[in-house]
Amino acid sequence: MSTHAARLIAPDGCRGLPTPHQRRTRNGAAMPTGPSQHSPNGHLDSRRFRQVLGRFATGVVAITAVDPLSGRPCGLAANSFTSVSLDPPLVAFCVAHTSTSWPKVRTAKVVTVNVLAETQQDVCAQMASKGGDKFAGLDWTGSPGGNPVLDGALAWLDCVVEAEHVAGDHMIVVARVHQLDTLAEGGPLLFFRGGYGSFNGGFLEPS
Repeated sequence: MSTHAARLIAPDGCRGLPTPHQRRTRNGAAMPTGPSQHSPNGHLDSRRFRQVLGRFATGVVAITAVDPLSGRPCGLAANSFTSVSLDPPLVAFCVAHTSTSWPKVRTAKVVTVNVLAETQQDVCAQMASKGGDKFAGLDWTGSPGGNPVLDGALAWLDCVVEAEHVAGDHMIVVARVHQLDTLAEGGPLLFFRGGYGSFNGGFLEPS
């Protein structure tokens, strides 16, 4: 995902949807499909695409590392994180080609995924910002791989990147998990329809 907050939380992909003639209710009646929002060249309207995919709630993670060149912590936020395989233990996340943070994180031998808690909206915004010291004022400890584990995160995973696949304006990163553990208790930070929220507290509209 991009390090910009607005791009960060944009959906990174979608599941195949049935065509209009396939959309039926249980009694066989056609379901309303709404406008298709195609552009004149036949492509989907990007804002409509983001609006529809925004109805898929996601968790949010911070991907951290230590830049081997500067020795400073670096990271980015993403909501496109998912488990991929149990054997071998693989996870994946998406990073925008325009990200200025991913090249720094990528140079590390190990990257660490922090699963953010519902109380860490400010942490997410800071990790998603462009430029500046993303770790200013944040408390963290080192993972076994030597990367920042953010205080208050629900869990962490130390991973080694195994593959990167070009997918449109993003890169799909597949990583093998080497070590992991739970950390804090509580609910996850969720993103839905352009706002942050939790299971208990509802959702906040984007500013």
